[in-house]
Parts: sequence; C-alpha cells; structure tokens
Amino acid sequence: MSDAEYATKGDLAYLRVRELILSGELGPGDVLPQASLARTIGMSTTPLREALRRLKQEGLVELDAHRDARVRPLDADEARDLLELRQTLDPLAATLAAQRRTDADLAELAAALDGLEALSTSPSAAQLESHHRFHAAIHRASHNALLAQTLDGLWTKTDRYRRHGLEVGRSDEERAARATEHRLLYEAVRDGDAGTAGDLMCRHVESSLGARSLDRLAHPGPDR
Repeated sequence: MSDAEYATKGDLAYLRVRELILSGELGPGDVLPQASLARTIGMSTTPLREALRRLKQEGLVELDAHRDARVRPLDADEARDLLELRQTLDPLAATLAAQRRTDADLAELAAALDGLEALSTSPSAAQLESHHRFHAAIHRASHNALLAQTLDGLWTKTDRYRRHGLEVGRSDEERAARATEHRLLYEAVRDGDAGTAGDLMCRHVESSLGARSLDRLAHPGPDR
C-alpha cells in the first residue's frame, strides 16, 4: 500500500510509529523526542503528535504535557490481563471455528500453517506476522465478528510481551512442541472436533510467550 492510500498524514505517522514500537526498534521505556522522531518517519511534528495521542489511547505510549513522550514500559498487570482474556477467548474461537469453519476457512488456515516461521530470539516482523496470520485465520473461522475483532486487538497488544518472552530463548524441543500444537489445532478445526480444538488452544495459550513474559515480569531475577 502506498503512502497516498492512507487517509491522512496522521494515519501514516500512527502506522509508522506503531510499527517501530511493535517491532522492538523503540523499546519499552524509550523516550520519544518528537523532533528527531518526526525526521525518522519523514514528516512534521503535527501528524506525529496526532499519532502519539492515538498510541496513548492504545496503551503503547505515555504522553504528558510536561515531559517527552515515551514508550510505555512492560507491566506485569497488563501482561496478566492480556493472558486472562486470551485464556477465555482464544479457546472459544477455536471451539466455534471447529463448529462453523467453511472450506474457504480451511484453505486459509492450511496456507497459514504452511507459512509459519519459527520465532527467533529477536523475531522479525514477518515471523511474528506468520503466527498472527495463523491465529487470525482461526478467529475468523469462528464466524463471530466481534470475537475476531477483540482477539485481533489483544494479539497486537501482546506482541511486545512476546518479544520479552523470547529474550531468554527457547529450546529446539519447545519450538517443536509449538509446531506440533499448531498442526493439531488445524487438524481439530478441520475435523470439526470442537472439544479438542478448545482444549488444545487453552494449553497453547497457557504455555505461550505472553505467559512466559508474565512469569518474568512477576518474578524478576538475574536471568529475567
């Protein structure tokens, strides 16, 4: 999509700064000096200020009239809140997907499964997006538009915590286990096995990178 296709410069500034935050280029707690950041994204400070206000509403930025904006630090309470919501809503989406999926849904889910990339310690945007694409295909297959929209927002908010959870690395066995879970989730949805799909997704969320991040934030230590 070209820059001209965005509605306003504020929209474009919002998308660019948001990507810098979610990609980890701007880390938790980083100060956002507006003049230099505006140069970085290639526009004036006016649309940047609009973008920062939107990002504050999303909980990604702290903005105060008397100090520089900064990326919101990671927070154990927020990590817990996100995990609790996903523990309830993701299994519901998987259960409904197994009951309601269409042939088109299954084709999309199979393609997303084929495109999954294992997450490295510092995952690229493409690696993270491959996992988002798979889970979003399950969300859409639920054919509950409000549920899918809610989960999409939760996914984006959790991306910073996924990066944090990956900082300690993962073993080959852990990566293999996640790959197996993705395959079994696809098969349960494909086979219309709602109970198995819900149970698998529940375990998948409980062992997720968001859960690992919460553990690190709630129990800080020298290796965390």
